[in-house]
Parts: sequence; structure tokens; C-alpha cells
Amino acid sequence: MESIKENLYFFIPMMEGIANQFGENCEVVLHDHSQGLESSIIAIINGHVTGRKVGDPSSNLGLEVLRGTDVNGDRHNYFTQTREGKTLRSTSIYIRDNQKQVIGALCINLDISDILQAEKTLNKMAGRPETTPARQEEVNEVFVKDVNELLDYLIAECMSLINVAVINMTRQDKLNAIKFFDDKGVFLIKKSGEKICEFLNISKYTLYAYLGEIRGENPVIDE
Repeated sequence: MESIKENLYFFIPMMEGIANQFGENCEVVLHDHSQGLESSIIAIINGHVTGRKVGDPSSNLGLEVLRGTDVNGDRHNYFTQTREGKTLRSTSIYIRDNQKQVIGALCINLDISDILQAEKTLNKMAGRPETTPARQEEVNEVFVKDVNELLDYLIAECMSLINVAVINMTRQDKLNAIKFFDDKGVFLIKKSGEKICEFLNISKYTLYAYLGEIRGENPVIDE
């Protein structure tokens, strides 16, 4: 397969079948990464589950797969939560071309919040102790309507991990921050460099030099 759009005749009926099988709480999303990560969603059914629509961006997991940080790619039956507190049971399948390069993704997000609440109510009625359902994997996936929301989320995550105010960051702290952003695939997003430079209070030259140093492409420099 070389193009997602040329195969919509295959994907759309599959998406409709999945959505109809599981009902209105099942969101099915098709990403085409040739459209750019900023607007990769080209088809979506039951978008009310995550509040997204056609033209919205990839999630943070998609960035990591394209960057090569997540080498396994596909994820099945993992759990995540939306910002509104919905619990989702999800599967993400990455679509590859004939050269095995990722060109898109088919994602299923089933809102099981009502099921979990019903289980809790039934346990109370039966006089059983509340139990936490067994989960195969819990993943921190962020669903956004605008790519800037995703950048803001990753900047906040970086700040939490480094735990140093930008004004007090050492050169090594800034290198660590840039490595974090690089591993997360941030620089695959158009114009993300400008936002990272503004955040870290560095020039574009310094950003690219630090990136080269991290990737082993440039000699070490001082800002």
C-alpha cells in the first residue's frame, strides 16, 4: 500500500463496521500522515468520544511512532483517559507502505466509562467490595483538536520531569529538555522549533546545534 486516500474504499467500510458493532460510544479514526501531523485525521466516526473531527492532529503516540522512539508501533487493548475523565479502551494499528514506513493509522477508542460505573453500582447492590478492573496496559495518550494543545501538554510534561524553572536551567538541563522533545517526536511538527526556542529562551542556531549534539551529528558547542 502506498497511499491511504487511494484505499478509502477499503478503510471506510471497515470503520463503519467496527463503529456499528460497538455502538455510538466507539470512536474509529483514520490518520493519513502524508497530510502532515498537524491535520492527519481524514475520517472519523463518533468523534464525540474524544471531541475530534476531520483535520485534527495526531496524538502524542503517533508522534513517537513516526519519530522511531516507539519501535513496536501497534498497541492493542490499552487504557487511557480523556481530559474530561472518560475511560477509553483503545487499539492503535499503524499502516505501512511497501517499504514498511508508517503512512497512517487506524485507531479505535471505546468509551467504557458507563460500563465501569455500572459495574461499581452492581457491586454495591450485591454487597461486594469494589474492585479495580484488571488492565493489560495503561497509556498516557492525549487527544487534541489543535497541535498547539499537544505542544503545550508536552512542554508541561517536560517541565514536570526536569523540575527546574527555565530561568534556572543549566546547559545540561536544556539538552535534557531537547532530548525529551526529540524522543517525543515534537520536531516532526511544523514550526515547533519556534515554540521550543521561545520556551527554553534559546536561539534557533542553539536549538539545531543542541539537536545535532544529542543525535551525534555535531560537535559540542556552548551557547
